[in-house]
Amino acid sequence: MAATNEAAAELREAVRAKYAARARRADEAGGGGCCGASTSCGCGTAQRDPITRDLYGTDDAAAVPAAALAASLGCGNPTALARLEPGEVVLDLGSGGGIDVLLSAKRVGPTGFAYGLDMTDEMLALAEQNSAKAGATNVMFLKGHIEDIPLPDNAVDVVISNCVINLAADKGQVLREAFRVLKPGGRFAVSDVVAQGELPPDQRQNLEAWVGCVAGALEEGEYRHLLAAAGFGDIALEVTRVYDPREIAATAEDGDCCGGGEWDAAALARFDAAGGRVVSAFVRAIKPRG
Repeated sequence: MAATNEAAAELREAVRAKYAARARRADEAGGGGCCGASTSCGCGTAQRDPITRDLYGTDDAAAVPAAALAASLGCGNPTALARLEPGEVVLDLGSGGGIDVLLSAKRVGPTGFAYGLDMTDEMLALAEQNSAKAGATNVMFLKGHIEDIPLPDNAVDVVISNCVINLAADKGQVLREAFRVLKPGGRFAVSDVVAQGELPPDQRQNLEAWVGCVAGALEEGEYRHLLAAAGFGDIALEVTRVYDPREIAATAEDGDCCGGGEWDAAALARFDAAGGRVVSAFVRAIKPRG
């Protein structure tokens, strides 16, 4: 269910502020970074974030500027899992510091193109810096919201995203927009945090938890339903990492980069005891040709 306009605006501002702060830290550190980029988070805790850590292999990490890796708040590596082909046009929803755009640009080669879409000025500025450092010529970063993509219909071959759709207040609208901009036969291939089972209501109401990637996670069945309602077919969901709720709560309480704020560890324990899971998943779907 979509949030009210006021609630959606509040959530969007909270997300923007969180990601703006992350961009500034990555830029100021020159890539010394946070959570996903180093063994010490650099945000007041030595504990690494269980969602963002160890997502990129050595080759991918070496292929992008350090600040792009440091700014990443992803939960997977969609550029590797999407099997991008030379000449394809790719769109990254919530592109942040540009890591997945730059990796996509390398995979599609000079005959392909990679767009990044983000709403945060600080992230867009950092992405442009990282693009220049990488010498990328087949990329473009766009300012906007993932619920209203500033591209025409049937514009791209692949839509990717990395732990961003779960932060949107109206996820159905995001998926409808992804469907619109994909060419017939185009692929939806995103990494996202997904709930298997129901999150406790009090945890979903915690805005800081939502910004920290967990409370906004769609339940797997709902994710599949919204994709089908948007028009997608061949829907598949592959779990790539299972999280310990207590570890997530502990890192957030320590002020970790991806978490922060007050988390209700007891609520997460109830979720765990009920048999539910919080996972990272690679979500695939196809826009039918007919």
